[in-house]
Amino acid sequence: MPEPAVPAFEGQYYSGTGDADYLEMLDIARRMFAPDPVLQNASMIYEPRWNGLSEGPTWNAWWIQNSYGLTYSALPFYTEPFTTFLQNSQDMWFDRMGDGRTRRAYKYDQVYEWVAPDGSLCDAATPEIYYPKQGDGRVDIHDWGMEFTAAGLLMQAELLLISRAEEAVAIYLPKLERCADFIESRRDPRNDLFLAGPAGNLLAPSYAGWQKPDGAFDKAYLAGLSITYIAALDRLIELETMAGNEPKAALYAERRERARQGLPLLQTEEGYFIKSLDPDGTRHGVYGAEKHGYFESVCNHDAIAFRVADDVQAEKIYRKIASIPGLRPHHFIITNYPGLDDMYVEPTGIWEFGMWVNGGNWSTCEARMILGYYRLGQYADALQSMRHLYRFARRFQLDNPYSNFGGTVSWYRHPIYITCDTFGVPAAFVRGLFEYLYRADGLRLRPHIPPGITRLEQKFPIRFGQKRLYLATTGSGPITGVRINGKPWQSFDAASVFLPDSEEIPETACIRIGLGGSEPEEFAPAKPVEIRRPDPQDERLKEWAERITRFRNLLLEADLQDIYEEAHARLALECMAAAESRRQMKAEGRIELLPEPSRSAADESFATAALRICEGLQKTLGTYGDRPEKEAVYRAWMNTADIPPPRPY
Repeated sequence: MPEPAVPAFEGQYYSGTGDADYLEMLDIARRMFAPDPVLQNASMIYEPRWNGLSEGPTWNAWWIQNSYGLTYSALPFYTEPFTTFLQNSQDMWFDRMGDGRTRRAYKYDQVYEWVAPDGSLCDAATPEIYYPKQGDGRVDIHDWGMEFTAAGLLMQAELLLISRAEEAVAIYLPKLERCADFIESRRDPRNDLFLAGPAGNLLAPSYAGWQKPDGAFDKAYLAGLSITYIAALDRLIELETMAGNEPKAALYAERRERARQGLPLLQTEEGYFIKSLDPDGTRHGVYGAEKHGYFESVCNHDAIAFRVADDVQAEKIYRKIASIPGLRPHHFIITNYPGLDDMYVEPTGIWEFGMWVNGGNWSTCEARMILGYYRLGQYADALQSMRHLYRFARRFQLDNPYSNFGGTVSWYRHPIYITCDTFGVPAAFVRGLFEYLYRADGLRLRPHIPPGITRLEQKFPIRFGQKRLYLATTGSGPITGVRINGKPWQSFDAASVFLPDSEEIPETACIRIGLGGSEPEEFAPAKPVEIRRPDPQDERLKEWAERITRFRNLLLEADLQDIYEEAHARLALECMAAAESRRQMKAEGRIELLPEPSRSAADESFATAALRICEGLQKTLGTYGDRPEKEAVYRAWMNTADIPPPRPY
């Protein structure tokens, strides 16, 4: 009898054979990062006020802790205009970072006047506000943004390692060095651990530091700070090397090694990390202990995701996670299990166990857990996580499920909702496939392909400086052959493929990887779909469609197609086309309808996204009049000024 046919899948962003369910979830994950008529997508977290990204409609700012999982995971496949949007958002942290001199007034529930230490980053920022400390809880006792700074350093360094833009490296490297020096100021030379006070952790304010015998709260040795700092130094060292700063690279390598030497003090005999160590020797986060006997998830999954833990320890940490069913009651990992007994408030209201920072789920953390799953080959866990996220996505409830132990979103009473955090899950589901380890001398791919997938083609490009990489695999198992644009490639081992930063790698590279003895098959990336002038029925979008189409055509005629402004214009047109496609699909009965009032709110969100993208483009181009380097772009925009002004929304 003939063997049964292997299921095939053909999606917008992925195609392949084998596990069609997994391939479909991959395609859905990637669809959430481009205008789509069915799914909430990343264009909907755009904020025209700063031409960047926003946490969401209620949290109108850009947070380090909330964006961490999304940004790190999406950076390899972010292209313009999202790379500009992201940099504009992170600039709100770096442009006003602490300098140790300037006294500023910061408004929380009351006004505080502080001088933030040099190199310290923040909790969140907008063009008008800057929160150098965690903004919820007892702000008066909070430490500076210790682990915020380490995470911000890591994200910006990763961005630069991917873009490999020399001018940007020159601008940001001194700022990143100041961030590292700030964290270094908290090193205790006696044990090479780092001291942080209340809410100095990344998922603040779930950490109170050391409660001294007199009841006051002071600094303790925070495991998450060591782990995130080591991961940040991994990238800072590569940046310094890439910039030719060998003495500084050596300095940071020595600091990293010393930080690693301190880690055993923060580990248990089982190999997982505790949450913190008090100066008097009290350990917080030893699972099963009579006091502080919870398991702390965040520092542990981060140690796996960012390779701070070696392979042996990573497996031990995962086994511990898997042995505690209460950590993942709804597939998403919660922040701790059981409840915290060492916060500086009583566990009631939003502080009670199963909520918010005490046993709730944060999608930004789930993203890093997914990266850990991929590293360890736990593909079923990664798939379950993406499926759980998709359940919320289908209801247009893309909010952090930090209620009911990750089972309920926080703003469930709203007709629809969206936050940046939740996009970390689909981003990690995509990044985890090949991991992407960017270094000074090149890029190492570490394929993590589920064994049920026997052929996979990734139809969208991955960034490596100015190069664009299209990846595909055939077979299952260890790497046994690689071809780049049809030619054999020898720089690989059983687990990874190395791509040097050199002319050996073409500007557009189709990289086919053979697994388990399979011959790498050839493929060619699909040509980009040319966007035509949309014909929206929504009167608010008609004038925008005409003007932006003409503007983009003028740019293309002037050979200005590979610039941010053209990409922003294209995104605006794609958003309008998605809104119109959704209207047509509804009319034809080809779309799942939500109950009211969610149905109307969901439909309106597509038009609103398009309008905000258009508004941001107009606002940005309006600043180009006195910028000589933008003269051609500004002239193209002004040559469309005869079109009637768009209607407000």
